[in-house]
Amino acid sequence: MSAQNLLVELFVEELPPKALKKLGEAFATVLANSLKAQGLAPADATVTAYASPRRLGVHVVGVLSKAADKPVSQKLMPVAVGLDANGQPTPALLKRLSALGADASAVAGLRRAQDGKAEALFFDNIAPGAEIAVGLQRALDEAITQLPIPKVMTYQLESGCALPGWDSVQFVRPAHGLVALHGTEVVPVSALGLQAGQATHGHRFEARVDPVVIPNADAYAATLASDGAVIASFAERRADIARQLAAKAAEVGGGCRPIDDDALLDEVTALVERPNVLVCEFEKQFLDVPQECLILTMKANQKYFPLLDAQGRLTHRFLVVSNISPADASAVIGGNERVVRPRLADAKFFFDQDRKKTLASRVEGLGKVVYHNQLGTQGERVERVRVIARAIGRQLGGDVLAEQADTAARLAKTDLLTDMVGEFPELQGIMGGYYARHDGLSEDIAFAIEDHYKPRFAGDALPRNLVGTVVALADKLETLVGMFGIGNLPTGDKDPFALRRHALGVIRMLTEQDLALALNKLVNLGFEVFLKGKLGDAHADLETFIYERLAGSLKEQGYSAAEVDAVVSMRPVSLGSVPRQLHAVRTFASLPEAPALAAANKRIGNILKKSDGVGDAVSEALLKEPAERALFAAMQATVPAADAKFEAGDFTASLQALAALRTPVDAFFDGVMVNADDPALKANRLALLQQLHRAMNRVADLSRLAA
Repeated sequence: MSAQNLLVELFVEELPPKALKKLGEAFATVLANSLKAQGLAPADATVTAYASPRRLGVHVVGVLSKAADKPVSQKLMPVAVGLDANGQPTPALLKRLSALGADASAVAGLRRAQDGKAEALFFDNIAPGAEIAVGLQRALDEAITQLPIPKVMTYQLESGCALPGWDSVQFVRPAHGLVALHGTEVVPVSALGLQAGQATHGHRFEARVDPVVIPNADAYAATLASDGAVIASFAERRADIARQLAAKAAEVGGGCRPIDDDALLDEVTALVERPNVLVCEFEKQFLDVPQECLILTMKANQKYFPLLDAQGRLTHRFLVVSNISPADASAVIGGNERVVRPRLADAKFFFDQDRKKTLASRVEGLGKVVYHNQLGTQGERVERVRVIARAIGRQLGGDVLAEQADTAARLAKTDLLTDMVGEFPELQGIMGGYYARHDGLSEDIAFAIEDHYKPRFAGDALPRNLVGTVVALADKLETLVGMFGIGNLPTGDKDPFALRRHALGVIRMLTEQDLALALNKLVNLGFEVFLKGKLGDAHADLETFIYERLAGSLKEQGYSAAEVDAVVSMRPVSLGSVPRQLHAVRTFASLPEAPALAAANKRIGNILKKSDGVGDAVSEALLKEPAERALFAAMQATVPAADAKFEAGDFTASLQALAALRTPVDAFFDGVMVNADDPALKANRLALLQQLHRAMNRVADLSRLAA
C-alpha cells in the first residue's frame, strides 16, 4: 500500500473560456473527493487543480496503490427468522449469506446483537480496499459525469479507439488524450474512448517537443512549462497576466493602469496557455466618443484591456494578451490595432448618427416597441412610469421635482431606439445621459436618465441625485407591480425579469436615502397607474415579497435573525427608519433588562391573543393589587417619555426608557392573576396589558428577542 502522488490530465479541444475556471475546479474536486471517500487518498490530501484552454488536470498528494482493508458489519435478519428451533440456518439465511459470498460454514461465526426489541444476526467481515486502477476509474467517471458543462457536444470517436458498440461520445469538447500517473507508473484507466498514458501536448505553436512526455506525477507542471510552453495552472497563469498588465501599464507611464475587470481577466486567462502582454494604440480622434462605448467594444468584442490615466480617463492605448511570444511582436501589435480600428469606427459612426435626432423626437417611436404582450408597449410603460414619478416627486420635493422627474421619465427609455444601444444594450441609460446633454438638457435630467436603472447589481451605486432616485423608484415599481399583477413571479433560481434585483433596488433607495415614503402607498400607487382590470390583486403578495427581500438583505449585512425578525415582522411602513430601528433593537438587546422584558412581552402577546374584545381604557379605581398599581404608576412615568422619543425618531432612547419597566412587570406577573373571576377586574387588567404591549412594540416586536 505504497503512497505516491497522482496526476490525471484530460487533453481536449479548446474549452469554453467563460466556463473553464469552474470546469477545472469541479474536475479536481470531484475526482479527489472520490479518491478520499474510497480510502485511496487521505482526507487532508493536498489537491492542485490545473486548467488551460486545452486541458483539465488534477494533482493529488499521497494516493495509495491500494486502500486499507476495512472491517464491515452487515445486519442479516432477526435470529428468529435466520435460525430454526434447533439452531440450524434457515434457507433464507443461507440465501442471504450466499449473496454476500459466504456459505453455511459462516453460520457459526455470526454475531448476535440486540436490534431494537429483537435479537438479530450480524455478519462481520473484512472488505478489501480498492486498488488504484479500480478506484481511479470510478473517480474519473464521477468527475466527468459531474462536470458543470454549459453545453454538451456529441462527436465521433477517433478511429481505432472506439469502445465496442460505440461510435460517438458526449462531452463539453472532443477529447484527444488522457494521462494518469501514480508516481512514475501509468494507471490503466480509460475515459471518453481514450486509454491512459503519460504523453500530452503542449502549446500549438511554441512547444519545444510534441508530444510532451510526463516522466512522473510531480513533474507535470514543470515539464509542460519547459517542453510544452504551457502554464498549466489557471491561478498561476492569471497571476502572470495581472503582473504583466501592471508592468506594461507602468512602462507606458503617466500613472496609467489597466481597467479593473475580474471577469475579463478570468476569460482571457482561459484563452491563452502562455500569456504575453503587448501595448497597442488607436487614433486619438476616437476619444471623442464616450469612453464607455470604446471600453465596452474593446472588452466585449476583442478581450482587450483599455488603459486609463491617473484620473480614470480612457487613453488611446490598450493592452493585448497574446498567446504567442515572437521575437518581433510588431506584426501581432499591428494586427490587433487593425482589428480594433473598425470596431471603434463603428462606435464613432453610431454616436455621430444618434446625435442627429433628439431624445424627444424618439418618444413617439416607443409606442411601436412591445414591452410585454400583456402589459403593452414601451410607450405605454413610459406613461405609467411618468405618473408614478410625478407623484413621488411631488411628495418629496413639490412641483419642481415632480416636473423634473416627469421630463426624465419621459425620455429615459428613448435611447433604446438609438444605434449605439442597439449594438451595445449594456449602454442603455448611459447613452441617454450623453444624448440628453447634447440636446441641451440640464445635468439633473441627464444624470437621472443615466441613473434610472441603478442599482443595476448588488453593491452598485445609487442614483446621484433626487431626480434620478425618483425615476429609478418609479421604473422599478412599475416593473414589480406589472409582473406581480399578471402572475409573472420568480421561481427558484429563475427570475427572468430580475424582480428580486428590482425589489432590492427599491429597498436600498428607501433605506439608504431615508426617504419619507410609505411602502404600502407606493405599491398602491403602482397598481393605480394600470388600466382597471389589467392586473390581478397582488398588493399583499408584492409587499410580502419586498419585506422578504428586506429581511434577507439585512441578515447579509450582519444583523441576527432575531433582530431582523423583531423589526421586519412589524412590516414597517417607512423603510427609511429600519436601520435606526435595528440599531435600537441591538442596543436594547444588550441591556440586562432585555431578556426578562422580551419574555414578558411574549407572554403578554399570548395572553392577548386568547382574549377577545380587549379594550385599552384602564380604570385606576379597579387596580386592586399593589403590583398592578405599581405597574400602572411606572407606565404613567415611563411610557410618555418613551413615546416622545419614538415620535422624535430616537428609537434607541425610546427602548432604553422602557427598560425601567422590568421590575414592575416581573412583580405584576408574580403577584397578579390576570384572568380574575371578576369580569371587570379581568377586563381592566387586560386593558393594562394592552397598553403595555402597544408601548413596548412601537419600535419592534420585542417578543422575537425572547429565547
